[in-house]
Amino acid sequence: MTSIPSSHFGNRANTRTVGEFSRSIVMMLAITLVLVGGIGARLAYLQLIQGSRNRQLAEDNRIRLIPTQPVRGNIFDRHGNILASSSLSHTVYLWPLAQRPEDWPATIERLCEILNLPTDAVLDRLEQIGYNSALPIRVARRLTSAQVTALEEYGQDLKGIEVSVEAVRTYPNGSVAAHVLGYTGEIDEQALAEYREDGEEEYRLGDIVGQMGVEAAFEDQLRGDWGGRQVEVDSRGQIVRVLGEKQARGGRDVQITLDLELQKAAEAALGNTKGAIVAIDPRNGAVLAMVSRPAFDPNIFSTRISSEDWAELQSADHPFVNRALQGFPPASTFKIVTTTAAIESGEFPPGTVLPTYPYITAGGIRFWDWNRVGFGPLGFAGAMAWSSDTFFYQIAQAIGEKPLIQWTRRYGFGEKTGIELASEEAAGLVPDEAWKKEVIGEGWYMGDTINMSIGQGYLQASPLQVAVMFAVPANGGYRVQPHLWKDDTEASQWRESLNISQGTLDVLAQGLREVITMGTGSKINSSDIPPFAGKSGTAEAPPYESHTWFGAYGPMDDPEIVVVAFGEHSGQGGGSFTGPKVLQVLQAYFSLYGDGEVVSDDD
Repeated sequence: MTSIPSSHFGNRANTRTVGEFSRSIVMMLAITLVLVGGIGARLAYLQLIQGSRNRQLAEDNRIRLIPTQPVRGNIFDRHGNILASSSLSHTVYLWPLAQRPEDWPATIERLCEILNLPTDAVLDRLEQIGYNSALPIRVARRLTSAQVTALEEYGQDLKGIEVSVEAVRTYPNGSVAAHVLGYTGEIDEQALAEYREDGEEEYRLGDIVGQMGVEAAFEDQLRGDWGGRQVEVDSRGQIVRVLGEKQARGGRDVQITLDLELQKAAEAALGNTKGAIVAIDPRNGAVLAMVSRPAFDPNIFSTRISSEDWAELQSADHPFVNRALQGFPPASTFKIVTTTAAIESGEFPPGTVLPTYPYITAGGIRFWDWNRVGFGPLGFAGAMAWSSDTFFYQIAQAIGEKPLIQWTRRYGFGEKTGIELASEEAAGLVPDEAWKKEVIGEGWYMGDTINMSIGQGYLQASPLQVAVMFAVPANGGYRVQPHLWKDDTEASQWRESLNISQGTLDVLAQGLREVITMGTGSKINSSDIPPFAGKSGTAEAPPYESHTWFGAYGPMDDPEIVVVAFGEHSGQGGGSFTGPKVLQVLQAYFSLYGDGEVVSDDD
């Protein structure tokens, strides 16, 4: 048998080993190529497809834009007294890009523990604005010194949290004129959408804007323009250097017609009565005072108000509703309009005398006089002085609803007055047959005209509209546009003639003066101020207490001021309850300006 050399086996083994080695190398190369290809593909994806986004994220982590809030313009009264201003205060912000989303909950929980804030609310706000936002998010304002110190002490646990100083709105007189001035607050998503629909693209979530009153009405003037700094920060979020800066431009100051001292007097006169007081200049419609109760302190909105505090405020008889601009039945103050409609219709001359009765009957219904016995024969002046209802019922029966409705609208009822607070103002209601058919589902009856003649029924008017009505006999027959903006425009630009005859104006003046000297307002007849005229009103509001009204103007020879007071469900009578409040405001006015000084828009 032939033997096989051992070297033959060794060569085969070597050959097999080399082959296996070669295959391993090929496999490793393949794996390497796959890995390199994957990495390359990923790099290509990151650089080519997502390159712009990643570069922006990297830049945002290194470079930040710190917006600089403009200082809001001041609000002054007609004499230059400060009504709203701004003061410097510490504010805490968080920077969304400073941490990964998963790291923020722990930081926010620690922050809220220090500031006593609801953690969920801050987290929700961060998620709402977005973790990729390069702009800071305001968390709290008006920090106390203790809170600032605590934030500094725990700074290592609060990455991405920054305390800075910004201007915060302040109202030095507290709740005085709260409904006129309004307040400021952070813009929410709904309001932001509305601003952008109106083309206001510069607004963003969290901006501080006027939310009510003059703050909202004059937002464009008061706001100013934002500035900002572009800064480079290190890994800890600390500023390394400032790359660029744009100075913020402060808002413009606004001067309004309100008289601070008279406003305080009106606030004191109304006291805690739910209702309103309005004082205007009958010559041009300038609003001198406007009070509504219940009220609020606008300073509370200079910090973040909790939902619980907001709910508590809202439950207190709606303190944010400006009752001076809301509609109520004007009661017997409206007899000014009924007298005008009667004489101007030609049906009743100024010297008309009518008998009065305990009641009259229309449509089978008895309509009683307020005293239940009548007053005997009365002319227009006497009927106004004693506020005889049956006198005006007869007027309504004779002239019908059309002249009465026409004059009601000419006096300005049923539409907004034109005051700058239009978004908060109710137009009121002047009912007619078409309205009644649409809303009530029935036609117009004589009883509707009778009720309307004494300012009741479906008629609705605001205290400001009633003040505009009183201004007509006070200024010689002009309907004025009430306004808050103080300018140097001639009085004629703020009013229009109603073309009322002098005979009608004389009857109105005589009747309104007799209300004070001998009628339902004689309780407030006072010799310590110039002679004045006025009219009371009491509106039934079952099942609740009645509403009470009183309006007045003076001095008789050249009226400078109209004052209207309204008590919501106050009970009693207009002459006894709201009349003294009007007198108190008139006394304050003539105490301030009784030596020949005249309040006008030119002083």
